[in-house]
Amino acid sequence: MSETGMDALRARVVERAVERAVFGGELGRRAFVRAVGATTASAALASLFPMAAAKAIAQEKPGPPEKRDLKIGFIPITCATPIIMAEPMGFYKTHGLNVQVLKASSWAMIRDISINGETDATHMLSPMPLAISLGVGSQSVPYVIPAVENINGQAITLAAKHKGLKTAADMKGLKFGVPFDYSMHNFLLRYFLAEGGVDPDRDVQIRAVPPPEMVANLRANNLDGYLAPDPFNQRAVYEEVGFIYMLSKDIWPGHPCCAFAAKHEFMEKMPNTFQATLNAILDATQYARDKSHRKEIAAAIGATDKMASEGRIQFDPETHLAIQDDAHIPILFFQIWKGQRVLITPGQYANGEFQLPPWKK
Repeated sequence: MSETGMDALRARVVERAVERAVFGGELGRRAFVRAVGATTASAALASLFPMAAAKAIAQEKPGPPEKRDLKIGFIPITCATPIIMAEPMGFYKTHGLNVQVLKASSWAMIRDISINGETDATHMLSPMPLAISLGVGSQSVPYVIPAVENINGQAITLAAKHKGLKTAADMKGLKFGVPFDYSMHNFLLRYFLAEGGVDPDRDVQIRAVPPPEMVANLRANNLDGYLAPDPFNQRAVYEEVGFIYMLSKDIWPGHPCCAFAAKHEFMEKMPNTFQATLNAILDATQYARDKSHRKEIAAAIGATDKMASEGRIQFDPETHLAIQDDAHIPILFFQIWKGQRVLITPGQYANGEFQLPPWKK
């Protein structure tokens, strides 16, 4: 994208952020504009917030990065796409950075390696930086969220045996998984159940499960359902072990989910590096919005899978499966081995607790 185009994009990002803060989201903004008109709405916003000054700050060009070699953590879910793709597709390099993206197996690991300084910035669930800043569930460390990575896009998936369930009241006694205690998924699931007359602390079980292990737990009957990101809702459908009961946007339209986050100290001591990193992710996000780029992005992400070895990985953009030519390295929790689908969790892989199945020539 041209520099002029990026300036316009950043200006719009500022506008949308302020609109969400004032009106509570796109639906609230539209209702307000319908009620008073676009001109009056703009004037009202300007009276509440220095929009022009904020846009000018957003468009300031950063100086040379104070630190060029960075590590950024991520969980392998669809929401992390811009953060991951920005490495193999050169978006970080365009902004003068040499970034290594590091895959983590759980949100607790993402939190811990960030607090410990093993990563400079990180993919997080949007409630996590707030919880860490408050010292809830961890030591207190001030964090900032320069960008929400996505809105909506999550779902409640139930095991196939529960297709007869119609309402939240029917779900009493079920065992649910959520990615993390301090996650929008946990909050949305609890809200949905409570609205349906189900006490989320007494009438059901809710526990944190790393997203890549959710389908395996559903198949093994360790879970009856989960509220989770993709690709794990679609994987449950594809593996014929579950079905999508409800989309998260039907619980809270426009809800935030994942975020790009960093320690306040990183932003304060390395403002140019911080801004360059954010700009690279904004560029990648804008590129990913174009549907015609999806196959290119999928191939780029598949080729950088950290469990692959010696570059022998191939990615099938039609089936969204990662395939290893010698088939001995699992990708996320599934792989193709001699023409068969094999379910292997990251935990099983790390501990060596799996065997490749028999196959026929």
